[in-house]
Amino acid sequence: MLLHPHIFALVAFLWSVPPPSLAGKILVYPVDGSHWLNMDILLRELYQRGHKLTVVRSANSWYIPENTTHYTPITIHADHLTRGVILGTYLGLPMVFNVRWITNGEGHFAIAPSPLSYIPTIGSRVTDKMSFANQIKNIFHFGIGQYIDHLITRPLYQGVISKYIDPNSNVYSLIQGADLWLMRVDFVFEFPRPTMPNVVYIGGFQCKPSKPLPNELEKFVESSGVHGVVIMSLGTLLGNLGPDISEVVASAFARLPQKVIWRHVGEKPSKLWNNTLIVDWLPQNDLLAHSKTKALVTHGGTNGIYEAIYHGVPMLGLPLIFDQFDNMIRLEARGVAQVLDVATLDVDILTQALKDILDENQPYQKNMRRMSSLHHDTPLKPMDSAIFWLEFVMRHKGAAHLRTESYRLPWYSYYCVDVLMLIVSLFTAVCLLLVLMSKALLKVFVKKRKPKKD
Repeated sequence: MLLHPHIFALVAFLWSVPPPSLAGKILVYPVDGSHWLNMDILLRELYQRGHKLTVVRSANSWYIPENTTHYTPITIHADHLTRGVILGTYLGLPMVFNVRWITNGEGHFAIAPSPLSYIPTIGSRVTDKMSFANQIKNIFHFGIGQYIDHLITRPLYQGVISKYIDPNSNVYSLIQGADLWLMRVDFVFEFPRPTMPNVVYIGGFQCKPSKPLPNELEKFVESSGVHGVVIMSLGTLLGNLGPDISEVVASAFARLPQKVIWRHVGEKPSKLWNNTLIVDWLPQNDLLAHSKTKALVTHGGTNGIYEAIYHGVPMLGLPLIFDQFDNMIRLEARGVAQVLDVATLDVDILTQALKDILDENQPYQKNMRRMSSLHHDTPLKPMDSAIFWLEFVMRHKGAAHLRTESYRLPWYSYYCVDVLMLIVSLFTAVCLLLVLMSKALLKVFVKKRKPKKD
């Protein structure tokens, strides 16, 4: 199903960088919201390495500041910036996507073979180990996504593309023409799947070593003693679960021996116990790195997930919207998380799930330590890999040699339908010819064997 209709972030390079030591000029066309938080981390690193950045932003943006030192803003009076790929194509610039989701789902589906027998589609909520029923469900969700993409999403862009690019092109083919994809994916988290040479995996690139906690927060964490601390955060978009569910959460926390730090926006629950500290903001990365942190209660956003993987903290998922359900299913399949349905949540269910995650005899903590070890065991840090490939595209004015020709093929050529039809036609023709020849020979044979009348 279509959950992210216009999510793709574009980095377009204005010109190349001959030697690696010289800086380049980069035009950035980002998506707002939490996606910008990831992009901004990458931009700050590029700025530190001497590159000059220009960022196109909406005048209504809540996240992308106009007054900053590490990039030059261009403010456009538009509600949403969703046509970066059209701008990059029109200007003829090499394009790099810092993206996981595109117009109709996960980015791999646009550029790499994606068999639906073992690759889940967005919204299907299945793993890569599918039963026959799960495969039907997966194909059904894929079909819905394709239907919406062709009938609703693509027509939104087609007028501009026909006017300024090519009437025979569409937004999907423009997306497929990107030089490089920086995927915020790590296969310790994502299910294995086919990929392409122009895809670079930088899952967890925003993660970093911790800083010391503020004094008051450090005192609270240390006061937890041997039991440790549970962190709860639902990200930047949704600060709370509503008053009724918040009361359930507060009551469950009150049953724990652990201390709890809960990022909560809105009215405080009435059943709040003295082991729970409510804050309107928390240094999540630094808290997850603390030796006394035992678990993270999360909505399933990728930023928090990768920080928890980086620091080896098991999770309890309360997914709410978008890709959060699919993210948590992946973690549950890896044995590092439990997932609860907010609609059926009660105090007993939440308390038991928290106790399971916190129980050292359960596999969650052991599995998460292994996942974290795998994530760290790489010859190149994700951020360094991202910077290298960005500069690679600048130095060589693109990366066309890494891009397959599949996106130029019509669907019947991509799936060799025309070749199969030719083979079937030839086979049918040969069989028909053999049948006709056999019939003719049989008639001749019968005629010769037939006795003549006196």
